[in-house]
Amino acid sequence: MGALLALSGLIDRINETIGKAVSWLILVAVLVSAGNAIVRKVFNTSSNAWLELQWYLFGAAFMFAAAYTLKQNEHIRIDLVYAALSRRKQHWIDLIGHVFFLMPMTILMIWLLTPYVSLSYRSGEMSTNSGGLILWPAKAILLAGFVSLAAQGLSEIVKKIAVIRGLIPDPFPPGDDPPVDPALKEEVR
Repeated sequence: MGALLALSGLIDRINETIGKAVSWLILVAVLVSAGNAIVRKVFNTSSNAWLELQWYLFGAAFMFAAAYTLKQNEHIRIDLVYAALSRRKQHWIDLIGHVFFLMPMTILMIWLLTPYVSLSYRSGEMSTNSGGLILWPAKAILLAGFVSLAAQGLSEIVKKIAVIRGLIPDPFPPGDDPPVDPALKEEVR
């Protein structure tokens, strides 16, 4: 189990680094969008390539942030039942969800996207929009995002098993939620 925990730690560090780095892609996408709008209004010209670049940047940020979000335990879940359960049962639910839902979906997407990206790359597939970009980088981003998510899913499975077996402490113990602004609490009431 020690080797698996070491691998899990490596995956966590990689996805942490990638997750923090891709957050800058949102800023770049906003700057590209603003620049494209200014050029369109001031010079009455535009480019589909710049519009598609915005999509590529946002897609890359979204796809690579998925693994980071999973690592941070910030993925969306419906807490009506989950929150009322013991922490041990929550770990079991997470483990079952990762093994039977997350991993099959990511593996299926990797299996389906691999030939899709390969064919796009070999054919030099271009956008159907006039002046558009080549398409294989966008498709490769999808594939890389799912590979990253699958790796993080594996890391989470290893950590859940280790926590359930008592080998490591709970990385997100109960009551470890970020503090809520008191003014916000008053608004909710």
